[in-house]
Amino acid sequence: MKGIESLQLEFEQYFSHRHFPEFPATLYDPLEAFLLNSGKRIRPVLCLMGNELFGEINKDAFHAAAAVELFHNFTLIHDDIMDKAPLRRGKPTVHAIHGEPTALLGGDVMMVVAYDYLNKLSGTYLSKAIHLFNKTAKEVCEGQQLDMDFEGMQTVSLDEYLQMIQLKTSVLLAASLQLGALIGGAGESNQHHLYEFGRNLGIAFQIQDDYLDAFGDPEKFGKQVGGDIQSNKKTFLMIHALATAAPDDLKRLEDLMQRNDQDKVEQVLEIYRKCGIDNWANELKLKYLNLALSHLESIVVSKVRKEPLVELAHYLIQREK
Repeated sequence: MKGIESLQLEFEQYFSHRHFPEFPATLYDPLEAFLLNSGKRIRPVLCLMGNELFGEINKDAFHAAAAVELFHNFTLIHDDIMDKAPLRRGKPTVHAIHGEPTALLGGDVMMVVAYDYLNKLSGTYLSKAIHLFNKTAKEVCEGQQLDMDFEGMQTVSLDEYLQMIQLKTSVLLAASLQLGALIGGAGESNQHHLYEFGRNLGIAFQIQDDYLDAFGDPEKFGKQVGGDIQSNKKTFLMIHALATAAPDDLKRLEDLMQRNDQDKVEQVLEIYRKCGIDNWANELKLKYLNLALSHLESIVVSKVRKEPLVELAHYLIQREK
């Protein structure tokens, strides 16, 4: 069994070539630069790991992994526009440098190229792979819409937020694993448990992401810390604070949500700390991690084959960026 770093390297070797034409350079060069600023390639690695769980990695798993990576980057480019985000992975976003029209078109063409990679899959599972990919793509868009809807809502319940982040974040992690398992010849029960492992791990991952957005080191996190607070996003942290803050702090928090000054982030963080959000977020994160691991345990393969996924799960929820 190969470790995370080995699979990251293998995927990077497969993926590190030009994906777009040279003309028009004003459209395609920004996309190539965006892909080079790669991040951890978590989703394509999950696809490879989903395949390896059931046997030797099939070359089609690399094609599917590339499709997943391109789709993920398409969503990032468009999300950054919607969030008015100045940074992504520590560098200026595509729209910040090249303007929103180019960023929109670039995201669109990145999605088209993702389907070019899917079309390389064997006909024996191509139809099922495209169905899973399309279902996931629609769900991610639904999740992003709910995320934007929540910004204008006075109250959002924890259950509503869980539904949103499952759609926006978790389903792509889960589908990446299932695509690999499908290519690896896994049965439906094993595919189901692997999908549920990814879905619950995705929730734990988002809890950590919400936490880092508020409390992370900007040098390590690679994004503007406090961006969710500035845009009044109903994250796990904000929802818990609105539900548990003392009356005076709740009134102060509601007033802060109407402001956009330099002190806003630090004042909201002060309320978060008074609500004990550090411990609460950690406990909630561990709850979903344990749910994920219980589904992994139910997959009928040898324990040693599962070890890289256990390692990855702990890596994802303990990361600082």
